[in-house]
Amino acid sequence: ELAELLFGHITKTPQEVEAEFPPRGIEGNVTRFAPSPTGFMHIGGLFAALICQRVAHQTGGVFFLRIEDTDKKREVEGGVEEIVNSLSTFGIEFDEGATSSTTEKGEYGPYRQSQRASIYQTFAKSLVEQGKAYPCFCTEEELGDIRSKQESIKANPGYYGEWAVHRDMPFEQVKELVIKGVPYVLRLKSNGSLDKKVECKDGIKGKIEMPQNDQDIVILKSDGIPTYHFAHAVDDHLMGTTDVIRGDEWLSSLPVHLQLFYELGWKAPRFAHIAPVMKLEGSSKRKLSKRKDPEAAVSYYHQMGYPSDSVIEYLLNLANSSYEDWRRQNPDAPHEDYVLDMKKMSVSGALFDIIKLNDISKTVISKMTAQKVYDMTLEWAKIYDKEFAALLEADEEYAVRILAIGRGGKKPRKDIAKWSDVKDYMAYFYDELFAQSQPEAEVDKEIITEYVKIFDINDDKDVWFNKIRDMSEALGYAGDMKAYKAEPEKFKGNVGDVSTIIRIAVTNRSNTPDLYDIMQIIGEKRTAQRLNKYVV
Repeated sequence: ELAELLFGHITKTPQEVEAEFPPRGIEGNVTRFAPSPTGFMHIGGLFAALICQRVAHQTGGVFFLRIEDTDKKREVEGGVEEIVNSLSTFGIEFDEGATSSTTEKGEYGPYRQSQRASIYQTFAKSLVEQGKAYPCFCTEEELGDIRSKQESIKANPGYYGEWAVHRDMPFEQVKELVIKGVPYVLRLKSNGSLDKKVECKDGIKGKIEMPQNDQDIVILKSDGIPTYHFAHAVDDHLMGTTDVIRGDEWLSSLPVHLQLFYELGWKAPRFAHIAPVMKLEGSSKRKLSKRKDPEAAVSYYHQMGYPSDSVIEYLLNLANSSYEDWRRQNPDAPHEDYVLDMKKMSVSGALFDIIKLNDISKTVISKMTAQKVYDMTLEWAKIYDKEFAALLEADEEYAVRILAIGRGGKKPRKDIAKWSDVKDYMAYFYDELFAQSQPEAEVDKEIITEYVKIFDINDDKDVWFNKIRDMSEALGYAGDMKAYKAEPEKFKGNVGDVSTIIRIAVTNRSNTPDLYDIMQIIGEKRTAQRLNKYVV
């Protein structure tokens, strides 16, 4: 009678709903990434999504995206697209799930919880029929009074046992309130006790033992929309989730979730709780904060121009310390070949290190062709630096020649960590950008005056260097490094010092790629103009 009173509009049985979601019949793991569409994608979320994808795909299973949008107050317009685009940008492809706020793919949808209300209510109705759930008519004020009384006698806070005032309300009284339209929530009638323990083998943390849940938690809100706790249990069962991999902020909810699966009569999936990504602040560690740390937002990596492979390589390095050794042994293998081991994940939280990310990214970019670096830099610049994009587009061949310097071979240069570095890296090749810079050190005019006399753009590299060496010796510098190291007091300096002076005159910098290659690309006229500024 109570179930029909509350859910008379629900005509399907749980068995009929389950028939619409048949077992998947696959051997691999089924995982999900289930974020809320709040418009902000945390790097920790991307990290979790990557782990979920790997655990599914490396076992031949399924990875799906479910949008947990039951909290409409936090939802923002375009939030789903932000999630989908973030995953796509970093190469984390899902097999099923929401593809936008209005579209999806897969046979186990809808993949947005807000569109599954009747499914949740079907199972809520079943719990009421079994005497496992009941309506609670408490107002916020009444709940506040209960909390105050509990505090005054130092009782555990919450809605349970003797404090659950509507738990055993007679049916006629409930019926009267419902007919009057008094708002209510639906609560699970808990049989748990804090004196008893629930055990779980966590895929990352190992064996976990926690007190049972004794609270009569809300499973449906007053608008008939489920709470996260209830919705996730129903969805993970129907969608065939075998492994729930999530942040360890949900660890405290584990007794509730295990209890829900048990009360619904279902086998619980395996759980694994990922420790948060941490940041060093002084001598202590704290969680990456979206308020304090720009690098907490996934959008930061796109704005700064980190290649998606660099970010994924770094996250795999955070996930398993053995990844770094694997990469050294397999320098050219795609990162998809690495087999992730959840048992090797940090229990206390991996420490985020932007310097390490930059080092990894420099290696990733150093292996790219000059054309690919050009294409990806241009794609980034069209969004974030349109003036630089115009320079690149004005002469593609020129830009690619610049980016080709020192690229390829066994020891390629590693100057670029992200696409936002490229403008500064290339600046002295463009007069517009070169004019905005100043020499990094004082230029010896005598050296430049003498060099202008012997400069010939047509010299090959050996002739070019021999001329500089001979000129250096004529000016009192050592042309032979061994001789200089043996008796440095005999010389003004060495041929390397002279080359650096020429480098500064041409580029305004003391550290650049090969100077000969730079001058060949800049050309005779431009190189001569820059040198002649220092001629006595």
